[in-house]
Amino acid sequence: MEMNIAWGLLIPFIGTTLGAACVFFMNGQMNRKVERGLQGFAAGIMTAASVWSLLIPAMEQSESLGRLAFIPGVVGFLIGVFFLLFLDHVIPHQHLNSDEPEGPHVALAKTNKMFLAVTLHNIPEGMAVGVIFAGVLAGVEGINLRAALALSLGIAIQNFPEGAIISMPLHAMGMTRNKAFWYGTFSGAVEPVGALLTIFATGLIVPILPYLLSFAAGAMMYVVVEELIPEMSEGEHSNIGPVTFAIGFAVMMALDVALG
Repeated sequence: MEMNIAWGLLIPFIGTTLGAACVFFMNGQMNRKVERGLQGFAAGIMTAASVWSLLIPAMEQSESLGRLAFIPGVVGFLIGVFFLLFLDHVIPHQHLNSDEPEGPHVALAKTNKMFLAVTLHNIPEGMAVGVIFAGVLAGVEGINLRAALALSLGIAIQNFPEGAIISMPLHAMGMTRNKAFWYGTFSGAVEPVGALLTIFATGLIVPILPYLLSFAAGAMMYVVVEELIPEMSEGEHSNIGPVTFAIGFAVMMALDVALG
């Protein structure tokens, strides 16, 4: 059990690392259509994970509330959204295709602000993995190891393009391949760290597990709506984003149902 959980925490980070390693095999800036497709795919994965892996289990854990079973899901979801909104305002960062930095005005290089943007993006994913594995460790009914591993695998799949999306542009901006690789890799380090800290607090988490599951879902959906969907849609009209969104959604839905 402990070994499976350890792998479950590391799988998303491995996905980011493998994606960042693309900088060693591909030259120049990533093709814009490919980038939009990868962002759409990641958005689809995160949306499906929010519903099947987080919100539905949260509702199931609240069945004892009867007609009010929606309350933990709604409350947790909204708190998750506003938590990411808060972080968006207090952490200086800059998105990949934007010339305008966000958050506090500080003297940081654009590369560092891009790194912080991806790290901010990864916070809710680490929380989601940690919360669901905390439920596994506590033996919560309706949450099993296979479902938790399905969530980890789904996030790892969408982390692969994220790693490439951060490392390749950094190299195109003049950073060495090695340095760009490590930037891409460490942008995902917040996920296993956050997940591990969440697991350490299992005793505190279990009584409010439905709220925390939906909290993670709200935080992930904030990233999807605030960052991924706008970035996959900007510029010349293209259907590649919506198509890859649907593919990502279907892949995560299939993983959760087949493995859960």
